[in-house]
Amino acid sequence: MTTQGPRETGTAAPATAGRIDLTVHADGGERRLYWAVMDSWNVVRRGLTHYQRQPINIVWQLGFPILSVLLYAYVFGGAMKSPGGDYRDYLMPGMFVMTMAFGFMSTAITVVADSTKGVIDRFRSMPMAPSAVVSGRGVTDIIVAVAELSILALTAVLIGWRSDGGFLGTVGGFALLILLRFSLIWIGVWLGLIVPNQEAAGGLYAVAFPLTMVSSIFVPTSSMPDWLGTVAAWNPISSTAGATRELFGNPVASDGSWIQENAVLMAVAWPLILTAVFLPLAVRRFQKLSR
Repeated sequence: MTTQGPRETGTAAPATAGRIDLTVHADGGERRLYWAVMDSWNVVRRGLTHYQRQPINIVWQLGFPILSVLLYAYVFGGAMKSPGGDYRDYLMPGMFVMTMAFGFMSTAITVVADSTKGVIDRFRSMPMAPSAVVSGRGVTDIIVAVAELSILALTAVLIGWRSDGGFLGTVGGFALLILLRFSLIWIGVWLGLIVPNQEAAGGLYAVAFPLTMVSSIFVPTSSMPDWLGTVAAWNPISSTAGATRELFGNPVASDGSWIQENAVLMAVAWPLILTAVFLPLAVRRFQKLSR
């Protein structure tokens, strides 16, 4: 007599037939991570392609700081009093910081342009990782920031600026500048997602300009009125400016306050605080776009 299988007899299949291999989940997680990275890289390529096809954007972003270097170094430099040494040695770390600080404006304008033109909505309708748009924007801005710093540093060397802090000090100074730029990216993304149009984003310069001027970028805070000097000393931009001057071995102006005596510490702490606050705000705002 021939024995029938379970399908023929109608009996239930063994319990092992419905077993799920848990290794599939791990592989799925790896695939999701892979595609998240690839989606982010595609957003980065898109951003860099825009700069390649419209180089005037980089020229514009670099034009203001380079022009400011030439004006302050050669036009106003003779009237400026440096706290020891040539004023250009005091000025250049501040100009590096100003370039990184103004970078968040280009981030905001780019994000609001993509938002108002429907580019972000189109990305969200595609089968791509939700984090790709935000992370891709961040990586693009860091690459552009490195290029900007390289060009500005070359300009500084041509006008006579030198870093006397050695290899590690120089690398550390530029690392702090990139860290500041990284933290300000998320402020730019957040602002770009909440302002209604590019005209409103351009108006943010009215906020960014005083923020950079009320700092130690151009002059020591001790030369300001006491109340204004205190505000300027606690400006995160001043901490990065003081820290980079110290690491570059350039003239440092300190009024003896705790915040200025611990500039390197605060140049790390401020960006971490800004990132902890504005990165979640930017992600949350991005997630609310479809609601």
